[in-house]
Amino acid sequence: YVSLEDRGGVAALVANWPAVDVRVAVLTDGERILGLGDQGVNGMGISAGKSMVYAACGVKPGWLLPIQVDTGTNNPTLLADPLYLGLRRARERGAAYDDLLDELVAAIQARYGPKTIIHWEDFAPRNAFRNLTRFQEKGALTYNDDIQGTAAVTVAGILGSLRIVGGSGGASGNLMDQRVLFFGAGQANLGAAELLVSALADQGVAPETARANIWLFDSKGLVVAGRPEGGISDDKAPFAHAGAGVSPTSSLEEAVRRVKPTVLVGAAAVPAVFTKAVVEAMCASAPRPIIFALSNPTSKTECTAEQAYAWSKGRAVFSSGTQFAPVTYKGKTFAPGFANNAFIFPGVALGALASGASEVTTGMFLAAARSLAAQVSEEQLAVGAVYPPTSTIREAAVFV
Repeated sequence: YVSLEDRGGVAALVANWPAVDVRVAVLTDGERILGLGDQGVNGMGISAGKSMVYAACGVKPGWLLPIQVDTGTNNPTLLADPLYLGLRRARERGAAYDDLLDELVAAIQARYGPKTIIHWEDFAPRNAFRNLTRFQEKGALTYNDDIQGTAAVTVAGILGSLRIVGGSGGASGNLMDQRVLFFGAGQANLGAAELLVSALADQGVAPETARANIWLFDSKGLVVAGRPEGGISDDKAPFAHAGAGVSPTSSLEEAVRRVKPTVLVGAAAVPAVFTKAVVEAMCASAPRPIIFALSNPTSKTECTAEQAYAWSKGRAVFSSGTQFAPVTYKGKTFAPGFANNAFIFPGVALGALASGASEVTTGMFLAAARSLAAQVSEEQLAVGAVYPPTSTIREAAVFV
């Protein structure tokens, strides 16, 4: 645990850790715990949990250092709880926040070396992109799992889905022919959108052409240039569409009808937003619509597997961030894919450590996505699964 009150003495705290050969430090400030929000220092379970996944996938436990950074909390329930262990103050939004992270990363690198991986987990969007960029520019070996890990597992799922679509007749399985609509424009979907642009660029598609086939839908509606509601941040701006026939809408169903996507990806934790009408609109846009309901836990999912298959009359290629049981529709059994970042980040870390990498690049995450998609067998594709089974996650990490 490292708090604002430890500034000036963080190196001594890091020196207290008994392991002498740490290779991966997993950091969280607990501000955006998936499905739970701001958990303050109670976010330590995330850093510890991700460390357990690393260990389960082949990273030596002694190489792992879970860290909870305490810069306060804006959760009034925690602040009023007499048993809360963290700082009883609002979250730091000034220079002291950056100073603490600078001191912490410097202390980790000073003790364990400059090639210690800095893994960022469950930081709020206001800091997630900024922290990642700042420390990349400082030369750290670093990545953000919520941005880059989720992006890679999403792109892997799309690539796997296209193997089904391309083999079913009547639809193209080529990535260049897809139109993708992301519901939610937070760090997960923005990361996936940018990784898709990179994947298309590898196929010779110009970035502006790639972005023309990728759309965002955020809390204010379809992201189009000059919309009255505003709210188009710098990271969304490259995907803000403009031109004749482009107009804003706050209706997801209407957005689907206008954009005519072949792929719909939800990661906004808005439950039940993929309604029957939305799924039917997707079916009108594509013979085999790809529908990913990535929000979790189950209470936050955009739709269930059973709904996706029933409403699409068995045509949807469905995956989710919650593991659903197999679904039988009109005599055919589907095994929906489970999009789990654990397929990606342990393998990326193992690869970076084994190769002695000096940075973790976008190309590495794209390679991870492609390798994960390649691990799905024909038998799994036949039942609609676009990810390997989680029982093989250790093998998947090594392959990645």
